[in-house]
Amino acid sequence: MEDHFLIREHLAGPDQAAVSETLFTIGNGYVGVRGLLEEDDAHPTLDSTRVHGLFNFIEGGVSPDLAPAPHWLGLTIEFDGYRFGADTSQGRVLGAERILNVRDATLTRRVLWQTAGGSVIRLTFERFASAVDQHVLVLRLSVMALHGEPQMHISGGIDTRVSLASGFQHWEPWETGSPAPDAVWVRSRTLQSGYELAMAAALVTDLDAAPALLADGAHPQVAYSAQLAQGQTITITKLVGLSTSREGGNPLADALAALERARQAGYDALYYAHRAHWERVWEDSDVVLEGDPFLQRALRFCLYHILIAAPPHDNQVSIGAKTLSGAGYRAHVFWDTELFMVQPLTLTQPHLARNLLMYRYHRLPGARAKAKANGFEGAMFPWESADTGEEVTPQWTPPDPVTGKRIRIWTGELEQHLTSDIAYAIMQYWHWTGDDAFMRDYGAEIVLDGARFWASRVEWNAAENRYEINHVIGPDEYHEDVNNNVFTNTMARWHLDTARQVWDWLSDRHPEQAAALGRTLSIDTAALDRWQTIIDRIYIPFDDERQIHIQFDGFFDLEPVDVLEYQPRIVSLPGILGHEESAHLRVIKQADVVMLMALLGEQVADQSVQRNNWETYYPLADHGSSLSPAMHAWVAARLGRLDLAGELFEHAAEIDLRDNKGNSRDGIHGASCGGLWQALVFGFAGLHLTPDGPMLDPHLPPGWERVQFAVYYQGERHTFKIEGGDVSIERG
Repeated sequence: MEDHFLIREHLAGPDQAAVSETLFTIGNGYVGVRGLLEEDDAHPTLDSTRVHGLFNFIEGGVSPDLAPAPHWLGLTIEFDGYRFGADTSQGRVLGAERILNVRDATLTRRVLWQTAGGSVIRLTFERFASAVDQHVLVLRLSVMALHGEPQMHISGGIDTRVSLASGFQHWEPWETGSPAPDAVWVRSRTLQSGYELAMAAALVTDLDAAPALLADGAHPQVAYSAQLAQGQTITITKLVGLSTSREGGNPLADALAALERARQAGYDALYYAHRAHWERVWEDSDVVLEGDPFLQRALRFCLYHILIAAPPHDNQVSIGAKTLSGAGYRAHVFWDTELFMVQPLTLTQPHLARNLLMYRYHRLPGARAKAKANGFEGAMFPWESADTGEEVTPQWTPPDPVTGKRIRIWTGELEQHLTSDIAYAIMQYWHWTGDDAFMRDYGAEIVLDGARFWASRVEWNAAENRYEINHVIGPDEYHEDVNNNVFTNTMARWHLDTARQVWDWLSDRHPEQAAALGRTLSIDTAALDRWQTIIDRIYIPFDDERQIHIQFDGFFDLEPVDVLEYQPRIVSLPGILGHEESAHLRVIKQADVVMLMALLGEQVADQSVQRNNWETYYPLADHGSSLSPAMHAWVAARLGRLDLAGELFEHAAEIDLRDNKGNSRDGIHGASCGGLWQALVFGFAGLHLTPDGPMLDPHLPPGWERVQFAVYYQGERHTFKIEGGDVSIERG
């Protein structure tokens, strides 16, 4: 029976290598390790390993990067002097496969290789980042000589010659050393931010051979040599300890301690503990979708990539748009986290969602500084965030390699709805978990200070007797500097209304906390009355005749374009027609009005208006962002457009597994992963909260035989099953 927890690859060509490296990322919420091949000559930059929070800025760069950690995967393997790898003069690959088992977050690679001298070798590599001890990384190689008795030489260590595609070097010169005959260590500090990282690695084996140290300042290694007997299997295990100054004051001592823990445990104990942890995770996180094997596999793949990026022990970091699986967007944190990735975690792994929301709480000073710098009050969260909570969105793209042209980036200044997106995620977390302590101590402050920002941001239009929000960018980023984007205005109104409710709850349940926040945030009766006036008078663009929302002022004055005619393609319309030209076209990058309907449903409008909105805006959606298809699938399912919803859902499922955006090489599309789960659970299954708790209103496409998933509601597990038109709920 086919195992839908497995992602397989057979003999991928070099043009697929970068995408495969992304897909086959392993991780544990502290570190992510791309699926680079183990042989040292397989990747030009050796950019394999990323650790949460280690941002660094280099003069000449456009914004801070997540500094790449040293490359620990590399092994140099020779048989009778022939080096295993891509060089066909040394030998040939007779067969190969890689399998990512998302059930236990383990990557296995099997290669049948023949040396140029005729020996046939079977090599099996297995790797994982321990889910139990986040500072431990493990790689095991089993080698069997099927034909011949070659002399084997193997070496491996830690390679510090790592660079990003930009070419920037983020580390001071590396120090190296050896704590034991079979081990090496390295340590350094980021040049600007001053984060220290240390890594220690041991190469242990069942070979009857003594280790030798290879002294290379940039690449310290341990080596072994031995004669293989035909039919003999030998095992080499690489154990790695990793630590940074973000966790403690002596990263080298901590890395060496982690390495020693790994030694004492050994491979088998490390793996069994790791697997047991993942079994518990999948008990709560798994989604069963019978009737479509590809979609079943895609759902688990997407959940896996969110889970391996979510920090379990650290509430000072968050998940970047490309998770820890690639250099895309420099690991910066966007709305992708709160509106797309936090939601599935809130309902299945709430402790992880809480950590991600706490990251925003700890960065309130940066949000307040941004508001003040722009002449506003309260907390105005940055469009792109890194370690400090300050705005790190670059103002310009890097020069085009062909034309040299740069494009001005306005999102850091004008895309402001993120403040409400964060408040939305907080409210969802609170409603589902009932975590009053979080809301009292942290969440309320974020929501209330975000409301203060909107109260200072709105502009009074005396001629129209209304409040407006001008000069913004909505989710549709093809159109910059627009007025009265309906998503932004509606979410601002929702935010202010929600903040009043939070204030009432806090005043009633925790009056001392309310009094303290009132003094800190200058919230009094006059402020609350102003919030209510804005709620009552803010402009929500709406066409009464057509009964549709207007995306922004002047949207329907733009030149129409038949978006659906530009198929098939993996390039966005601006990529075809030009960035400046697209700004004058009636084409939408991603769900905007549709996104609003997904989040707020009938709080936005009744079903008839939502249908009108769908008929108006769906044909204009370019899906130029990976965020878009899943949100459209969610709304289409709720509106009963099941065939179309199914097509959009499959589109979302293919984004990384089939690279249908053409850029998976840069990292996993984390928001699309979270959006796929939401489309299934909130869209097709119709999960929603009622006064009696969570309920379903399912609308499944033809061919889906069974859907089953579990969520937590205020600490109690609810397992839902939809099969043959029947719905069952099991509590506890």
